[in-house]
Amino acid sequence: MARTQILGLDVGSTSVKAVIAEPTNDGKVALIKGFARPSRGVRRGAVVDMDGVVGAIGDIFDDVAEVSKGALKNIYFNVNSADATVRISHGNTAVSRASSEIHGDDMERAIEASVVPRPRSNKMNLHVLNREFIVDGVGDIQDPRGMVGAKLEVVNLIVEAFEPSVRNLQKCIQMAGGTAGGMVFSPLASAKSVLTDNQLELGVVLIDIGGSTTGIAVYEEGKLLHTKVFKVGASYITNDLALALEIPPELAEKIKITHGYALAKEVASRENIDLKKFDSDISRSPSKRFVAEVIEARLSEICEVVNDELKLIGKERSLPGGVVVVGGGAKMPGVADLVQRELRMATQIGAANGALFVSKDAASRELIESPEYTCALGLPLHSDEAKSRARTMTPVAIPGFLGKIWESLRP
Repeated sequence: MARTQILGLDVGSTSVKAVIAEPTNDGKVALIKGFARPSRGVRRGAVVDMDGVVGAIGDIFDDVAEVSKGALKNIYFNVNSADATVRISHGNTAVSRASSEIHGDDMERAIEASVVPRPRSNKMNLHVLNREFIVDGVGDIQDPRGMVGAKLEVVNLIVEAFEPSVRNLQKCIQMAGGTAGGMVFSPLASAKSVLTDNQLELGVVLIDIGGSTTGIAVYEEGKLLHTKVFKVGASYITNDLALALEIPPELAEKIKITHGYALAKEVASRENIDLKKFDSDISRSPSKRFVAEVIEARLSEICEVVNDELKLIGKERSLPGGVVVVGGGAKMPGVADLVQRELRMATQIGAANGALFVSKDAASRELIESPEYTCALGLPLHSDEAKSRARTMTPVAIPGFLGKIWESLRP
């Protein structure tokens, strides 16, 4: 019997990426092929032009269909809304059996009691993550099944998304010819594919620098503490360079990719960039250090925004696992050193954890090694087919209740 193939679909503001994947018998995910196309109609993680998004997704679906039409029927897509929020919820229930032994249905009732509908009808529960169960006052229990007690409580961290944004993206996927199987908040998808169990336990912050957004996910003791998306990303660097150098954004992007560096002090002050090599109508030759100063200023601002958020949750300079930077912005030379300087924690450029994947060729290995594909690669890991080897950062699966949440979104 053929295994189910899954499509991880990362819809960003500057590019759309897709990965065809297939769960294996040994609990890994085999990578079949990856794709990338320019994005249209998405701004700061939100759909602003339905036709543009449908067209961009349709282009990549055409590529996917040449390899696997089945994957288009099981799509896990990302939600990258800066309007998403997190909150803590509590619920409790009496253990139902005379033997006082706790079963899955007791857990489901406790979780359902914790997810009380909120007055704002435009918010939906994207993730319900179990932080701990409490049995008769004894807490920090991850899975109480089989334990004995009279009262079962649960503490959840709920990631809420702006429901119209999710529905709009889901509708675009359907209009382009795909069928959605699930959705994942972008920073959590990247974290799933990148972070190790040791990092999750020690405490770590993942920073995903995308085109027009930057997402973070903070973990400690194997649990998600906080997650957020900010409305600033690597495309802002391009705009800054366009203004500073008085050149078109397309040329600014080329300069950023070709000559960009995150730390100005490490760039020779007397080296210049001959813009005429890129555009014969432009005769100026700005210094490489000036370009680096513009880049450093924007990246420092992104770090400041992240650090302010870490202060709010009491985790500034207090995550032993350090900082892991992914996304397109992570490819900028010198960015790890800049982030370490600004956040004052050990910093590394992240890529997908190769132990989670089976790569069949050089192209698949390149996907795993690229910080740009961490979100797309993390999406199949959240699929129902791949959950048999879910790690501690994944909630305990209670299919009945969580299934109701997803089914309520289906068209």
